[in-house]
Amino acid sequence: MFSYIVKRLLLMIPTLFGVMLVTFAVTQFVPGGPVEQMISQLEGKGRTGEAGSGTQGLYRGATGLDQERINEIRTLYGFDKPVYQRFIDMMKNYLSFNFGQSYFHNSSVIDLVVSKLPVSISLGVWTFFIVYLSCIPLGISKAIRDGSHFDVVTSTLILVGYAIPGFVLGITLLVLFGGGSFWDVFPLRGLVSDNWNSLDTFHKITDYLWHMTLPIIASVIGSFAVMTMLTKNSFIEEIRKQYVLTARAKGLTENKVLYRHVFRNAVIPLVTGFPGAFIGAFFTGSLLIETIFSLDGLGLLSYESVLKRDYPVVLGTLFLFTLLGLFARLLADISYVLIDPRIHFDSLAKK
Repeated sequence: MFSYIVKRLLLMIPTLFGVMLVTFAVTQFVPGGPVEQMISQLEGKGRTGEAGSGTQGLYRGATGLDQERINEIRTLYGFDKPVYQRFIDMMKNYLSFNFGQSYFHNSSVIDLVVSKLPVSISLGVWTFFIVYLSCIPLGISKAIRDGSHFDVVTSTLILVGYAIPGFVLGITLLVLFGGGSFWDVFPLRGLVSDNWNSLDTFHKITDYLWHMTLPIIASVIGSFAVMTMLTKNSFIEEIRKQYVLTARAKGLTENKVLYRHVFRNAVIPLVTGFPGAFIGAFFTGSLLIETIFSLDGLGLLSYESVLKRDYPVVLGTLFLFTLLGLFARLLADISYVLIDPRIHFDSLAKK
């Protein structure tokens, strides 16, 4: 396994380099970059007479900004260097996890990501644990009772939930329980109340859970169907295999057959996706859910960064999340070996 892990770690280098190269090329040559936005902003202020003292002398009537000022703006954003030099400098900084400063937030990319993490972690981690802890037992129960009334009813309910987009469900929940036309039960915005710091520990916890109830429900419902049906189908496939019939013929009880023999093989597809889903729970933001419930998380940050062409944020977060994703895939492969003794990566690495 050691040689396989080393090989996979080495393969991460060209993969990461390729992802960053393609994305960098796309972002650098699309129109409407930060230089163009700054020029447009300054010229617009000059025309409307709203320019402050810091921009006086930059705008000269209908002629716009002179070339000297434009060159200063290009230098400010680092666009005075050749494209290849900008890419090399960027990758050198990224290797030391120096992602630079945001163009528009007056903050470093790392500080910006850290400041948005509480929202994304709250949504992602709660959704992750609720889905796994609920869907696996439900999927097992559906597999055991395949074709029964319980199976049909639960399948109908989870498929209906899957068909409802999360943002539609979020809006519905706000209308029903957020003080709209019906009941004023849950707050409309924010992760915690304004007086959260003055509350004691118990009320801090309850206030946080009170704010997160509706966003988590909107995030969880759509994920139930995939995980539940994957669990059910995986268990049904294993239950129909010959070794299960042999175990039953030996007189083992259904519980022993299910949890001693079937369970270990059936959970392989679920466990292998666990590392990626767990890491993604910390760094995945939902733009629509965050927008509906006024939560300032990574989803909203990513969307605004793309619109504003905030390249340090776009590229820095892409580098970080791609690196985490590659490690998550490696952990998923390692988990195969830990739960399935039939797989040996050492022999694969020698080929």
